[in-house]
Parts: sequence; structure tokens; C-alpha cells
Amino acid sequence: MAVARTVCAFLFSLLVVKSSMSQGPDCFQNPQQVASSAPTATRTIELSVPIGAPVEIALDKEVRLRKAGQVIHGRVIEPLYAFDRLVVPVGTLAMGRVSAIEPAPGKERTLSALNADFSPARKVAVAFDELILPNGKHISLHATVAPGSGQVFRLTSANEHKKNAAKDSASQKMDQVEAQWRSAMKQIEAPDKMHRLMRHGMSQLPLHPQYIDAGTLYSAELVQPLEFGSETVTEKTLASIGSEPPPGSLVHAILVTPLDSATAAKGAEVEAVLSQPLIDEGRLILPVGTRLKGPVLQVRPARHFHRNGQLRVVFREIVLPDGAVQTVDTSIQGIESGAAENVQLDSEGGAKATSSVSRYISTGTSVGLALVGSGGRNDVGDAGPAAGGTTGFKLIGLIVGLTFRSHSYGILMSAYGGGRSIYSNFLGRGREIVFPKNTAMQIGIGNRTSAPMPSAR
Repeated sequence: MAVARTVCAFLFSLLVVKSSMSQGPDCFQNPQQVASSAPTATRTIELSVPIGAPVEIALDKEVRLRKAGQVIHGRVIEPLYAFDRLVVPVGTLAMGRVSAIEPAPGKERTLSALNADFSPARKVAVAFDELILPNGKHISLHATVAPGSGQVFRLTSANEHKKNAAKDSASQKMDQVEAQWRSAMKQIEAPDKMHRLMRHGMSQLPLHPQYIDAGTLYSAELVQPLEFGSETVTEKTLASIGSEPPPGSLVHAILVTPLDSATAAKGAEVEAVLSQPLIDEGRLILPVGTRLKGPVLQVRPARHFHRNGQLRVVFREIVLPDGAVQTVDTSIQGIESGAAENVQLDSEGGAKATSSVSRYISTGTSVGLALVGSGGRNDVGDAGPAAGGTTGFKLIGLIVGLTFRSHSYGILMSAYGGGRSIYSNFLGRGREIVFPKNTAMQIGIGNRTSAPMPSAR
């Protein structure tokens, strides 16, 4: 019996050794090696562009306004991201329509008629309802065009004041942004010089059509989210979120708080939200939806003698989606502004409105006509009343001046027209700085030094 038990124990030992050897050398790995071979932890992220996010759409062709319901189309000029994934690239086609055309108010119609313009500009509302991605996929778009939309915008950069100076990292990245903007604008079919000249000539006629210019930018705020399914990300990717942004980083954001130099208060809080993720060397630092907060550092409303408004905003806090807050040092490196507003950014990101040199030409023309209109009968004959009427109320003034040939009328209209031009261009209140909600901006991190606001001119 004892012999049998010994034989059984021996056979069992041989079986255990053979089983261990058949597993190979992996069974002798240390615990750390075993842990490293375990599957990487992952998490599923929903790819959704939330309600309220703006879709920036620029008309790719001019539109001759005819009736409500006519079809319009444009191109997305700012990419849309969900978390850290690009879901709607620049150049995506946006289909829409003219949703309403409202007549000009009575006061505007009267003033226009006095200036021989019987086709005053009407207020136009547009709507966009579909996106067509470059791969041909159609996406329903439920959005409302935000107030302040409907202007031709340009990218204003602080680099305009650094042409002959060494540029820091954020400025160099801003050069890339400017190149991307120019590339996006190539999709806009701007009219040639001959067409612009024809348009200008038609606009001087008493009856003329109304156009919406190519490049007119609309900000369509989502009232329903855009859904793009879900993606799996590793915990390692999520672990880098909230890391300190490297100095010289450039983030893309949209303005949540509208700004106007006429009403903004010094110290008032301003908020923006990241529209693109900040990724550094493959690490996700800041996802889309991260918020930036800071005060209005300096503000100067427009004043008389054509002194324009100025604004300076500094974002000092980064608020992550989980609520964590970081302190940062920033400056605005670029911002979208109305092409007709002549906005400039100084080297530290302060914004100011500038006056167009065309005001000297228009004032000179008005004063010249006024001098002719106020001349005596022997000097200019019947040209005096005609020129005086022109400076006052354009074609209607010209007709009245030629009809009645009254030099008193010519002098009166000359004084009115010339004085109005001088006042509006040199003595009246200057232009305010206005940045509506959803204004796109580029913000440099970690490279700002304080500087006083430039003196008014």
C-alpha cells in the first residue's frame, strides 16, 4: 500500500513539471511584466457638437436679392471638432435660403428718397439647413443665425505690427493661421474689378437691385446637436488633459460674451470657449469646450473729433470641462472683424478702430462742390445751384438747383452738404469697437508682457 502511494506521488510530480514546462517561460515573468501585458484601459467618448455651438458659414458667391425662399449656399470657414476629433472640415458646403426680406423703416426710406435712392437696403434674414461633407455625406442642420451676422469679415492679426521684428512661437503659429484663412477664402468667388465697377455704377441709380456680397459671414448657432457616433480613447490620452499648456501655445476660441467699447465696463468678466483642441506632441492638453475667462483690462469709448473706440481683454483663467481651473497669461493674437470696421490689433492684443483714408477724399469732394455751389453768378453761371444741390441731396438737389437756378438755394445746400461731410468725418463721434457673440479669435498663451493702451489719434 505504501509502495502504491509513493508511485502515485511520483507520477503526480512528473505531471505538474510537464504542465509547467508546456506553458513556456511566460509563467516565470515577474508581476510588473504581467501587469504591462494587461489590456490598456479605454473609455468611450460621444462625438457630439453641442447645442449653441456656432457654425461659421461664408457665402461663396454673391447673391442678387429677389424674393424670400431663394436658395443660397456657402462654405464652412471654421472647422468643427467634437472633443478632440475633426468632424466638419473647412470647405464643407452649407445649403440654405433667404428666409425673410423686410422693407426699410419709413425714416430710412424718406432720407434715401431725398438722396434720389428709391431702393434703400432691406433687412434680410437667412437660414441654413444642410451640410454636405467633402465625402458627400449629407447632414441636417438645425440652427439659428445669430444677431450681428451678415457682414464681410477679415482676419485681423497682431502680426501686422511685427513684420520687421523677431516673432515668438505664438506669432509664428499665427502665420500658419493666416495662411489657412487665405486658403479658406480662395473658395469664395469674389467679383472682379469690372463687376465691382458695374455694381457701384448701378448702386448710384435711383432704382437698383440689392446684393448680398460673396464672403458675407453668418454664424449659425445649433438648436439641435450634431451627432457623429462615438470613439474609444485610452485612459493615457485622458490623463494628459489639464497639463500646463506650453508657453507659446496658440488656441482657437469663440467669444461667448459680446463686446462693445460703447457699453463695456472696465473689469467686467469676459468668457470665450475653445473651438479646437490644443494638442502638443500628440498629447491632448485642452479639449474642445474648455473655457477661458478674464476681465476687460482697458476700455475707451468713441468720442467726438472722430476719436475711435479701443478695447483690451486679457484671459487669465482656463476652466476645464471637469471644473478644474488654471491660471494663465495670454494675449489676443488674431480676431475676426468686419472688413469695413478697420480694426487693428497692437502687439499686445489691444484692439482699436482706425479711420479710412477715404474720408479725406469724400470730404474734399464735398467741400469742392460746396465752393462751386456758393460761387457768384458771374463765376460759375448755372453750375452753382446745381453743385450746391448735389452736396445737399444728390440728384434731387441737382434737379431742383437746375430747375429754379437759385443761388440762395445753392449756397444753402452747399453749406449743408459740406458741413455734414466735415462733421461726420472729422468732428463727430468716432467708430466703436464691436465684437459680437461667436467672434472667432486666436489667443496666445504664456508670452504676454503688460503694456499701456496706445494713445488715441
